[in-house]
Amino acid sequence: MAEPLRVVSIGGGHGLSALLSGLKNFTHPRADPRKDPIIDITAIVTVTDDGGSSGRLRREFDVLPPGDIRNCMVALSEDGALLSRLFQYRFRAGRGLRGHSFGNLFLTALTDITGDFTDAVRNSAEVLNIAGCIFPCTRANVALEAVLEDGTIVSGETRISRARQRIRRIRLRPARVRPLKEALDAIARADLITMGPGSLFTSVIPNLLVSGIPAAIRRSPALKAYFMNLMSQPGETTNFTASEHVAALHDHAGGERLVDCVVMSNSRISPAVRRLYAAGNAAPVVCDEDAIRRAGVDLLQADLLQRGSKVRHDPAAIARVAVDLALRARSLTEPRA
Repeated sequence: MAEPLRVVSIGGGHGLSALLSGLKNFTHPRADPRKDPIIDITAIVTVTDDGGSSGRLRREFDVLPPGDIRNCMVALSEDGALLSRLFQYRFRAGRGLRGHSFGNLFLTALTDITGDFTDAVRNSAEVLNIAGCIFPCTRANVALEAVLEDGTIVSGETRISRARQRIRRIRLRPARVRPLKEALDAIARADLITMGPGSLFTSVIPNLLVSGIPAAIRRSPALKAYFMNLMSQPGETTNFTASEHVAALHDHAGGERLVDCVVMSNSRISPAVRRLYAAGNAAPVVCDEDAIRRAGVDLLQADLLQRGSKVRHDPAAIARVAVDLALRARSLTEPRA
């Protein structure tokens, strides 16, 4: 191909890291460039985490939460061994240190030195020699606020994720914050924009609440794909069908259609694993195909489950789907000979 396929991945948490770790394998030339093209990756990451090490650093140093961005950097790191392990190292003892990860402390220190969190991320990415670019969805220090089904208002990502009622609406405080120009530029140039996998209301939707991001996604000629979670999340998406996930995305992004395609796993989950998750009030997300298509959204199903005792996406499998979608999108926009 004349130039790399441009993939912009939007989200946060472990789901985004899984996709990025799979896409990283497509950032270098492979055997057949027609089937395995080179990918140019940009990750746009939510910055609403207020728990654990990230939450402590936010409160004590007034920095953006580094945890999700740290995980993305490690997922894209070319030095997969020592430096990545160092960035993920978590102190198990020490007054004030216990519970902190080295990568979070590194990003916080570099923010203080450079005076800007985005510059700290850029410099940290150079240290790890990552295969791509990572941007926070905004430079603003934002918090999440949720309105639950009974009208209760819950503040803070950690408290929201522990709520055991359906979420009616999620919003940012302050409400109007600006995105990074670099993120908007990447969206405008993309062949494929992915959203998820990840927590619907606390990892994916917060990015769409940043002023200008939904409009930029709609204007982009890219194919827009939502990678559906494998399982529901207690409280946050209990009993949500696939089409209800999509409806929540569209509702929070201004009410107009944002997603072109939903990617779902059709892997079989064993009865034993289902029972294990059911004990925690989690179940496989129901694929209501007719409702998805009535919303004007295509459905793509594939075997995306990583083998093991936990229900997780296989990074290689979801990356392969993303690459195929990006190839399809590029073929529709390239001029014919």
